Formats: sequence, C-alpha cells, structure tokens
Amino acid sequence: MSKRKTPKQTGKTGNVFALPFSKLRKADVEIAGGKGASLGEMASARIPVPPGFVVLSSAFDRFLEETDIDVEIDKWLHKVNQRDISSIDRASHEIRDIIRKAKFPPDLGKIFLAAYTHLGVKRVAVRSSATAEDSSVASWAGELESYLFVTREDLLSTIKTCWSSLFTPRAIFYRFERKLHKKRISVAVVVQKMIESEIAGVAFTAHPVTKDRDQMVIEAGWGQGESIVSGRITPDTYVFDKETDAILDINISMQADMIVRKGQKGSKIVQVPSAKLSKQKLSGKQIIALAKICQRIEKHYGLPQDIEWALEKQKFYIVQSRPITTL
Repeated sequence: MSKRKTPKQTGKTGNVFALPFSKLRKADVEIAGGKGASLGEMASARIPVPPGFVVLSSAFDRFLEETDIDVEIDKWLHKVNQRDISSIDRASHEIRDIIRKAKFPPDLGKIFLAAYTHLGVKRVAVRSSATAEDSSVASWAGELESYLFVTREDLLSTIKTCWSSLFTPRAIFYRFERKLHKKRISVAVVVQKMIESEIAGVAFTAHPVTKDRDQMVIEAGWGQGESIVSGRITPDTYVFDKETDAILDINISMQADMIVRKGQKGSKIVQVPSAKLSKQKLSGKQIIALAKICQRIEKHYGLPQDIEWALEKQKFYIVQSRPITTL
C-alpha cells in the first residue's frame, strides 16, 4: 500500500494552500494545526464531523512573505517585555492592525472562495488552528479565536482576523511563557459548515477532576457551545460510566442566556425562554448516544479526549477533539 503524501510547503510555486478534511490526518499538525489535523482524522474515521476545509499554514506564510510584514511583526515582538502587560497589549494592537490592513493575495482569495462555494453552505464557522497547538509541549487551545455564522462576503477578512489572533495579548504572553517567542509559529484556519445548535457543549472521556478513566463527563448548554468554552455560563453536567453504560450523576444548571445567530450573519446573546430556564438540556437517551460517539473517538486516538460537540435537528456533530492535557 502506498504511503499517503502530505503536501510539502516549498516556496511560492507548486504549493498547496487549502485542503478538505478528507485529505488531512492527525500527522498533519504542521500544515493544518491541531484542530485541522484532528478534524481530518475524525472525518476519515467516519465520526460525524461537519464538512469543511483547512486554509493551510503555507497560506499564512505566503501572506507574510508577499506583503513583507513579517519584519514589522518581529520588530514589535522584540519590543515586548512579558512582565509589562501594557507592552504586550501595545504589540498585539499594532501587529493585528498591520495584518488587518495588509492586502490579501488575490490568487489565495480565489482558492478559498472556490473551496467555500464547493461546500455548498450559507454560513461557516472560522477557527484559528495554530501549528504548535495541542501537542504535549504546548496547547494553544483557548488562546486563539473562533468566528461563528460567517458568510461568503466576510470569509477573507475573517481568515485574516484568525491569522492575526496568533498575536492576541493572551497568545503573545503564552508564547513568552512557554519560551516559544523565538520559534517560528504559523497558523492554519479551519473553515467548517456552521452548525446551528439547539444544544452544545464539551465532553471529557476521562473525569477531568478525579482522573478516573472509566468515567466520562459531559457538559451541555442551550445554543452555541462557545458559551461553555468561554466560561460565560454554568452548564448541565452529566457523569457517565463507560464500563456499565450507566448515567451516574445528572446536575442541572439554570441558564439565563445563550448564543444564537444574529440575522443573516454573526452571533448575538439572547435570553433563554422561560420554559427552558431550569430544564435538563440532554435526555438520558441523548447522553448515552453522545457518550458512545465520544468513546469511539477515544478508542480511535487511544487517549482520553477533550471533545466539543453540537446537536442540530436531533443529530450530534463533533466540532473538535484534542487530548486531555491535564492527564
């Protein structure tokens, strides 16, 4: 059996700048980032992942090279004093502004818009995926940004914003804290069909507090999962026993607001309808169904996973999975 070829990042010509999930695997972190490589791997294992493609790190490198702004970025990073928050904030503001104002290479724009058209969807989620992400050395999870309900007209500017999120104050601080500031870090961008979730959340296939690997913890909230990931809300928590398929504990949390689509694009925070305020988010049957999908993912990777999921029209989708770094 011939070995699958991964596109090489070689200079300006003969380069690949975007690939569908079907062409990516977990070994492709260097070109697709942690999120992109993981989504490709899960898609190949027939896990229910929303369709999408990855703007590879080679596109960001090419953007820096063509606009010649990497010199300016390095200049601002050299001025950073990690003990001085204001110097980090200033560098972040200046670098992100430089990226925002730089011209998008026209040929790259055509490639990404064509890939978007090929998806055949109205809206996408656009998420940064750093090439240093989710490794045992450094997890950038939570340091980079995600944008929801993005339309075709805003795709290219959102990709640029995702590129620039490599230089948020948190990401710059993290870079210095992990002694990665002298290392070349690139960023890929995941563009994925937007799931308009009625319920969403996270699942840990080993108990994140007790470290018990026979127990799974599922957290669920109304609307988009960003409410939970960002810590805006306290979700429902369900503890599931992987050995007996029993739900050991159900902790229902009152949720006052949720994130939903705002008109044709973008998101907004609305109040949860009063009938749902203190209602259990997932039924027992749904908890077991989701737990089974999460167990498949853990079995595929051979490691406990931190999984982001969404429920739309009674179907579960997996939008991200990474190893539980605290174990």
